[in-house]
Amino acid sequence: MDRLIYTSLSATASHELNRVQLSNDLANLSTTGYKRASATTTQAAYVDGPGLPTRFQPILSTAAQRIALESGPVTYTGNDTDIAMNDQTVLGVQTEDGSVAFTRRGDLRVSATGLLVTGAGHVVMGEGAPLTVPTGFLIDIGPDGSVYATDPNEEAGAPAQIGSLMLRDASTTPMYRRLDGLYETQTAAGAGGDFETGPNPVSIAVGALEGSNVNPVEVMVNMLDLYRSFEMQMKMIKKSEELDQDGARMIALR
Repeated sequence: MDRLIYTSLSATASHELNRVQLSNDLANLSTTGYKRASATTTQAAYVDGPGLPTRFQPILSTAAQRIALESGPVTYTGNDTDIAMNDQTVLGVQTEDGSVAFTRRGDLRVSATGLLVTGAGHVVMGEGAPLTVPTGFLIDIGPDGSVYATDPNEEAGAPAQIGSLMLRDASTTPMYRRLDGLYETQTAAGAGGDFETGPNPVSIAVGALEGSNVNPVEVMVNMLDLYRSFEMQMKMIKKSEELDQDGARMIALR
């Protein structure tokens, strides 16, 4: 009887993490460049210690936090500082602790201090250092990530390259979501850091923004399945309690 309750409670605990993940995806339907995490799966793990030798517990696999980099819908804005990353290109940004992490958010702007930042406030990295725009200059971004600045006060001023966006191809490098919503490699363990770009060329679409790749219908269907599964587990626990009480009464009658 205890095995039945133990298994049902373990399944219920795993459903809770799935529910949180789906709720987070649903809350970010309109977030620029948001990427859903791949669906969580459960694995049977042997539990050592006192008890029966056949005791196993379902646990969540580590793939729960892996980012699905499939492209979302692209909206053309015409803004020179808006970019949409093609294929599985990711953009390097600076975290609060000064390390490097990655994102797909491309709504860029120049801050009051002259730094190029995303709409979430993360400083955009160039190759080796944060990108700084000279005061009063206008910027243009090339499809390869090159950033050019032009002085509007000079009539015939030619654009001058001030750096390049830190773009990496993540087609061969699995990316995992950090607590701050940015991406990093699995071995980074929260410390961030750069990684070797993949074999595919990196490229961006200028004047466009990528939307969330979350499918709201799919999320709602999965959410309903979770609630049904949760109800079934609660019924199993209730039924096991009733069976235990019936067994206790039968023993008491002897």
